[in-house]
Amino acid sequence: MTTASGLLLAAILLLASCKAKQPVAPVEVQANTQVSAPAWVSARPVSSADYIGIGVAPKSRPDYQEAAKKNALNDLASEISVTVEGNSLLYTLDRKYKFDEEFTSTISTRTKEHLEGYRLVDSYEGPTDYWTYYRLDKAEYARIKADRKQKALAQAADLYGRAVAGLGRGDLRGAFDADIRALMAIRDYWGENDQVEVDGRAVPLANELFSHLQAMASGVRLSVLPERCALDWSNRFKRELLITATYATTGRALPQLPVTISYPGHDGPVKESRNTDADGRVRTRVQRADLDARSAAVLVKLDVADLAGKDLDPTFVAPLLGSLTVPEAHVPIDPVMPKVFFRGSERNLGQLLADAPLAIALKEAMTAQGFRIVGGAADADLVVELNAETRQVGESNGFYTVALDETLKVTDRRTGEVIHEGGKQGLKGIQLDYAKAGMDAYKKAAGEMRSGIFPAMMNTLFQ
Repeated sequence: MTTASGLLLAAILLLASCKAKQPVAPVEVQANTQVSAPAWVSARPVSSADYIGIGVAPKSRPDYQEAAKKNALNDLASEISVTVEGNSLLYTLDRKYKFDEEFTSTISTRTKEHLEGYRLVDSYEGPTDYWTYYRLDKAEYARIKADRKQKALAQAADLYGRAVAGLGRGDLRGAFDADIRALMAIRDYWGENDQVEVDGRAVPLANELFSHLQAMASGVRLSVLPERCALDWSNRFKRELLITATYATTGRALPQLPVTISYPGHDGPVKESRNTDADGRVRTRVQRADLDARSAAVLVKLDVADLAGKDLDPTFVAPLLGSLTVPEAHVPIDPVMPKVFFRGSERNLGQLLADAPLAIALKEAMTAQGFRIVGGAADADLVVELNAETRQVGESNGFYTVALDETLKVTDRRTGEVIHEGGKQGLKGIQLDYAKAGMDAYKKAAGEMRSGIFPAMMNTLFQ
């Protein structure tokens, strides 16, 4: 190395050493580093090729990023319109029932749940809010939907085939369930064209399934014996009915078919649910019917709600089943109230009361319920024995107190069996003399007869 070269190298090393010892100046951080909002935050993008979803959520929420994404996907799904085609099941139902609005709302919810293929385009974090921007390719969405629809139609067609086969075996319950499940499989497409080939025929599948459901429901025949339900004292106002369910086109008995049986009851409407046995029959007993109800009848009805599986979504199933015409049978109730003969005596302080106020009150109440009052025991079904007597209790400050004791017994005239016993003891009357106090007690007892003793007697007679 030459002397000149050595001197140059030494100078360079000395200069580097001096710079290394100098203090490093701190980098000044700007106070406002906020990135300006992207254009899509203030002006919604427009695209013919994509569905667009913009979502925003306040940063005060602990889950603001997830909330913004959810709102963006909801916004994206709202762009996917639900149209109802003229030959669709939904169009058919909507003409007769207000089914469309609820259905469309539910389908929109399901669309959000089934979104696939969307992608995040951008996000923006402002001072107080967080924004997200998603896109979904329309062609990709259409492809995914078509694939899903084809699978659903294939599943529904398979279930329909099982329904037809089940009905051929006489298993209406199984056929009904298969049809409903088939409809549920394609519920997202009730408003669309769903043509498939069934037995060499091109049919709109949802309409075909609904028609099959209606045909099965309409094909049920419910017969009841006896055809009129006569209730009288001889059968103690109880009557057994035999219900038989058959299928109209084949005459086959329908086992395990759910039916409801209802009629106006003495204590309110009576309703029971029963299934037919292996021979398509079910027995029921009508009792404690409201014999005062006008045009009372026993109503036997196919319980279509019970034919649907409990695991199926009632949002769709309930209005669907509610649109079916359901078979029913009416059995008129013919009440014949018993004939009644009265005996007994009513006395006030030992004096016989010719007008018998308690007997009059009881007769009026019974006549209002349809009982027939007769003049001789030989003509009666029931004998009512009513006895009443008053007794002095005492006097205080010029007021006299009397107590009334009454007994009531109802007997079956033919068998001698005591059907009901009742009465009231120590019912007090107060007046300015004993005789008037006795009549005051009878007046109170007549009111108690109508409101208490007679209803208790009726409960016993019709239990």
